[in-house]
Amino acid sequence: MPHHITPPADVQFEDEFITGVKKIFEEMIVFNRMLGLKISEVTPTRVKGRIDMRNELVGHYAYNRIHGGVISASLDALGGLAVMAAIGARHMNESPTQRLQRFAKLGTIDLRIDYLRPGIGEWFELRAEVMRLGSRVATTRMEFLGADGKLLSTGSAAYIVS
Repeated sequence: MPHHITPPADVQFEDEFITGVKKIFEEMIVFNRMLGLKISEVTPTRVKGRIDMRNELVGHYAYNRIHGGVISASLDALGGLAVMAAIGARHMNESPTQRLQRFAKLGTIDLRIDYLRPGIGEWFELRAEVMRLGSRVATTRMEFLGADGKLLSTGSAAYIVS
């Protein structure tokens, strides 16, 4: 995916910020924990995550397909994470704790998911990037991929940031 927002190239997140982001997304947002969403990469321009397939996530019993709701909820979560990373990069003058507190103001306004192929596999990779970070609204683009790297679903979303 092309990078559409370019924060300063020298922005390097502190371990404290990365750890805090992961804690919020993987543990404190209990629904994400139920989904089994794990964050694998957080940079100012993109984020990556992973979901391991489990029986609780099956949407179609005959094909052992992941439920569409799991795909949309996890892509929504990852889009939100991408926005937080972009906001974090924009406010490097603040402490990691101050930047993490900005999560409280984030909310999904609009979400669109396109299911391209059935979600079948042992695990899935998720990617998200911010297309535009405005003062009030951020827009993102997300991808849901199979373990083989095949694109299974795409998403786009808008989030309120103020």
